[in-house]
Amino acid sequence: MADTGHKHNQPPQPTQAPPPSQALPLGAARGPVYPPTEQLPHLQFCIHSNPSWLESSMLAFQHYIVMLGTTVLIASTLVPLMGGSHGDKSRVIQTILFMSGLNTLLQTMIGSRLPTVMGASYAFVIPVLAIINDLRDEDFTSEHERFVHTMRTIQGSLIVCSFLNIILGFSKAWGNLTRLFSPLVLVPVVCVVGLGLFMRGFPLLANCVEIGLPMLILLVVIQQYLVRYLKHALPRGHSIVERFGLLFCIGIVWAFAAILTAAGAYNNVRDQTKMSCRTDRSYLIQSAPWIKIPYPFQWGTPIFRASHVFGMIGAALVTSAESTGAFFAAARLSGATPPPAHVLSRSIGLQGIFLLLEGIFGAAVGTTASVENVGLLGLTHIGSRRVVQISTAFMIFFSIFGKFGAFFASIPLPIFAAAYCVLLGIVAAVGISFIQFTNYNSLRNQYVLGLSLFLGISIPQYFVLKTNQTNGHGPVRTDSGWFDNIVNTIFSSPPTVAIILGVLLDNTLEWKQTIQERGLPWLVPFQNRHGEARNAEFYGLPLRINEYMPTRFF
Repeated sequence: MADTGHKHNQPPQPTQAPPPSQALPLGAARGPVYPPTEQLPHLQFCIHSNPSWLESSMLAFQHYIVMLGTTVLIASTLVPLMGGSHGDKSRVIQTILFMSGLNTLLQTMIGSRLPTVMGASYAFVIPVLAIINDLRDEDFTSEHERFVHTMRTIQGSLIVCSFLNIILGFSKAWGNLTRLFSPLVLVPVVCVVGLGLFMRGFPLLANCVEIGLPMLILLVVIQQYLVRYLKHALPRGHSIVERFGLLFCIGIVWAFAAILTAAGAYNNVRDQTKMSCRTDRSYLIQSAPWIKIPYPFQWGTPIFRASHVFGMIGAALVTSAESTGAFFAAARLSGATPPPAHVLSRSIGLQGIFLLLEGIFGAAVGTTASVENVGLLGLTHIGSRRVVQISTAFMIFFSIFGKFGAFFASIPLPIFAAAYCVLLGIVAAVGISFIQFTNYNSLRNQYVLGLSLFLGISIPQYFVLKTNQTNGHGPVRTDSGWFDNIVNTIFSSPPTVAIILGVLLDNTLEWKQTIQERGLPWLVPFQNRHGEARNAEFYGLPLRINEYMPTRFF
């Protein structure tokens, strides 16, 4: 897709309906009909067009703030269960940020080359909880010793499981799997990448409604209604509010939360409410070091246990599925073509290399493409790759200078949750947009889409509800703990379940007779290395003659 910039992006013109006096046959279109559009019409900057350096830096800082919420939430959940102190939590957050920054930079340069931030993945929470539970009965002289021993065990598991992604990626096996995708499969896969994280939305916001709900309402009012008013009254202000409205809202509500804390509004409430609402309960600023550079094996020599490794292998597979869905959404929101199969293989292989490095450096979890940051591309209408690359400087800087990073990490989590309600919803809506390239009046397509979408959310929700959040035990319980960890981890992931069901159903139910209805003639050229010349513009491919033949679909 050629980068047209915001001045050349015009919304598609609707087809005019015939006069009411003309009789229309049954089933004919009535009213405006919008044709399929490969590029979203209202993007202001596409993947390789860039705002000014000042605006790019502010947008990059916004990306850093958005990815910070998930990092803090995962560390705040796992580190206390390991026996770690507030200082240990600060070091874990710093390590995850440091590796996320390096991973994001390399992904945008030589991996997927899409404007996607690589952040901490929830897929690793279940196997980490299983490790914590297995070590709970062992004798340690102190809680800190138990924490260090747990981290060393996690390190060993991350190192071994990283080879799965490396093999899947650089053997091109993952890319060959994605060749089975059709636009019909992309709808549930991308949708559940956003919808599957609904627990990070309003349920987390509701832990402190006093600040979460005002944040959600303020974000919608400022980012949508105020922007529409300023578009005519103050055009320059319209642009600023549209791009940086999220930062303004976070600052306003954070200050409001600080006032409530100082006024004593949360002095006589439950401990859980204090943790969610107060701005002084993270203890990150007090415990974070001024300067601390993460280094290899900072927790000690890794410990390798086969039973723990298998659980992590399931999580590594899940991150591949999550990243794939996020990459397709990011391509759509940045004005790029759908990522070719070999680009997806390359990005998953690079993700495996960084999973190996995360094990070496001692991150508590691996990384995946951050869905909330993909949603931010749609919220700001800016899909610039340079903006995301600049955001890596903030991640690395604040991971080294701990006090400064801890200041922003102390933002109450319900504020992040309110933002995620909007950002994750945008990603889910992007998934729905892929249906325009299929025959969405086909009952066969509706069956495949409905079953994949519903079970893609329903099955993981069952596994999550039946998983003990303290010890990580899921609903599948056999005599083989390693098998339980793999199955529970895989089927707790909405994108993974959606891929399994979507690919299976779409490629077995009358697939030869419905090639046109599935939208394959539109998608297949983009999946081949030289099937679509526009791929070279975004993914660094050499320009060659179009080798795509309409009759070759696999």
